[in-house]
Amino acid sequence: MVSARHGNMRGFGRVADGTAHFSCVSWNIHRGRGNDGVLDPGRTARVLRDEVCSPGQDALILQEADEEAHPHRGFLDLGKIESDTGLRHVHADLDSRWGVHSHGFLGTVVFLHPDCHVENIALVDLPGHCHRGAVVVDFVKGNLPLRLVGTHLSLLQGLRVAQMRTLGQHLFRRDARATLLCGDLNEWRPWGGLALSSSLTGLQLSGPVRATFPVGRPFLPLDRVLVTPPARVISTQVLDGPGIRVASDHRPLRAEIELGPVS
Repeated sequence: MVSARHGNMRGFGRVADGTAHFSCVSWNIHRGRGNDGVLDPGRTARVLRDEVCSPGQDALILQEADEEAHPHRGFLDLGKIESDTGLRHVHADLDSRWGVHSHGFLGTVVFLHPDCHVENIALVDLPGHCHRGAVVVDFVKGNLPLRLVGTHLSLLQGLRVAQMRTLGQHLFRRDARATLLCGDLNEWRPWGGLALSSSLTGLQLSGPVRATFPVGRPFLPLDRVLVTPPARVISTQVLDGPGIRVASDHRPLRAEIELGPVS
């Protein structure tokens, strides 16, 4: 896997020198339960506002953002998050959620900037004893068709391989467009292993390898933002702050992506 350049973020969602950029943050919020053992979704929302989301950000992809047990109820104040961040919750239609009480699909919840026009949302069931899934959002930013895939893969390598093969087969049947894979991929090896290889997925994924877990002293790169050509990740940042350190066991990963020239 090709590593991206790392450094300070350059201002999100802007178009400079005729090139479109896209900014996103991926964060596993641990179902609102902090490292102090307290379940506090309100704290999670405050940390999103104060330490995670930036003005002009294009996307926020959360994992473990619904309850784990059936019926996978949502627990966040979606209206407050939308108001605080300027982003739009994309799962308004029941077909884009697990069920009527859910905010997303098996814990994955996606928010997009209102300037992004959503064309289609697909939910992909992934194999495994512990039910996993992916949210596939086709949208247009400016005049560029894009695809965002949010997911949370298994802790077990064999299941990650099966899950990414399933996801790759689903994407192969869709129209070709630059794809952003974001989430807690539970892959600790910097090179990504078989699960993230093009030979398995059919996708030429590249992106940063940054340690995000555990939150106090990260040394495992479990959370990733990966893209397919012509998109490329040009900068990343593992976020830190007093609220982040108590609100979850993962740190958020922020990335800026260069999408290509604007016609």
